[in-house]
Amino acid sequence: MPKRKTYTLVLVALFAGIALGLIFASNFELPKPGLAEDRPVFQPERETPPQTMTPETANLLATSKAYVQVAKTIMPTVVGVTSESVVRVRSPFSEFFTDEWWRGRSRGRPRGEGEYRQEGLGSGVIITPDGYIVTNNHVIREADKIAVFVDRKKYTARVIGTDPETDLAVIKIDEKNLPIAKFGNSDELEVGELVLAVGNPFFLQLAHSVTAGIVSGKGRTSVGVGDINYEDFIQTDAAINPGNSGGALVNLKGELIGINTAIVSNGWGGGNVGIGFAIPINLAQQIVEQLIGTGKVIRGWMGVSIGSADQDAVADKKLPSLDGALVEGVTSGSPAEKAGLKTGDFIVALNGTPIRDHNHLMNQVAAYKPGTNVTISFFRDGNEKVAQVKLGERPESLSEADELQKPEEPQSNFFLGMMLEDLTADLKEEYEITVPSGIVVTGVESGSQARKEGIRPGDVIREVNRKAVNSVAEARRLLEQNKPGDLVLLRITRQGGNFFVALKVEKY
Repeated sequence: MPKRKTYTLVLVALFAGIALGLIFASNFELPKPGLAEDRPVFQPERETPPQTMTPETANLLATSKAYVQVAKTIMPTVVGVTSESVVRVRSPFSEFFTDEWWRGRSRGRPRGEGEYRQEGLGSGVIITPDGYIVTNNHVIREADKIAVFVDRKKYTARVIGTDPETDLAVIKIDEKNLPIAKFGNSDELEVGELVLAVGNPFFLQLAHSVTAGIVSGKGRTSVGVGDINYEDFIQTDAAINPGNSGGALVNLKGELIGINTAIVSNGWGGGNVGIGFAIPINLAQQIVEQLIGTGKVIRGWMGVSIGSADQDAVADKKLPSLDGALVEGVTSGSPAEKAGLKTGDFIVALNGTPIRDHNHLMNQVAAYKPGTNVTISFFRDGNEKVAQVKLGERPESLSEADELQKPEEPQSNFFLGMMLEDLTADLKEEYEITVPSGIVVTGVESGSQARKEGIRPGDVIREVNRKAVNSVAEARRLLEQNKPGDLVLLRITRQGGNFFVALKVEKY
């Protein structure tokens, strides 16, 4: 009995403790509210008044919405452009193999020849509802097949016309009711103006990438972009990367004001560093209309070699300023000669438009049709004069040097489409050359075999037909031993690596 009473007391005490604990834990609020009953709501000590939007914040939001609207407007008009070409190469080691060995393994190809497919990616902008598209010439140059991607649908495109001198091209797909870009006026652009760039950087999976920036400069020339002769670039810091070529540069009205064309990059990666160039739409429109209408571009021509003046010329010729183009030569029988222009004249305006420099004058003249009469204002012997010039048609064979009066390259050093020079300390420093001997490629002719084979300035030719060369004179003697149609084997060093290139002799 004493034990049973003890257990009973313990149990009663235990239950009593539990009951008291629950009561204290609930602060004597018995019973607790159920799930469907009202619960007390936490109220802060003071309410925070709603924030008022500042004018600055409102402006930022408005700009952001403007970007969004512009992107929605322009993105459907920007397309992906892919090109495919078959490149044939000749192995420099082919002569080590017999004809019988090669026939057994070549599948019918001539001995030593092989081929591979080269693919390219760029962008384009739809400019008519029935499928005309503007892009860069370098995007589709020498392509065997061209494809256009519109909203992930693939079309086969054909070339309507190309203009390598401005790096523009027009292609077409068979489709109707396509969205088109609205052209703006690139002459009205101002440095500092906000712009957007739209294209397909690196690969199609990044189609319709939009980047923002400002107009960093206008009228940029001599920026080392390919083989373009007519330069008048818009510079922008909107990110432009490989694959963006041919894409759209637009203002905040959603108007197309440029065709993205080139970038300046630090290194071989080709990435954006904040300096990109676009062809002004006013220039592009002139070219595009001619390509669609006739398949080619016909330009006006005066027949003068021109350059820019320096401070010495300004003082010597009593010129008003550096703005203008200095006549350094007049072609015999040309419109300029017939109008009385002479070497030493300083052209300051064309049809009332002030001329900035020789590139500007060349672009202005080219924009007029042959047969157009233009008024030229110029200074001669300190006096301003006026001449009427009836423009002719620019000859197709006219070289860049004829227009820009660039120093002629010594013919004795120009071979197989390459400008060659002896290896000097200055060239070693300029091209960061480390090899002790050879001859340096300092220029490559546009459209030449050397350009197609990828030879570029800074390459060092170590051997010609397996014989070491240490001077241009040695290379010349070896090259002159070949006749047209022969293959010349070059061993080239580039950045410490060696490779062979075989070029066919056509002319020297």
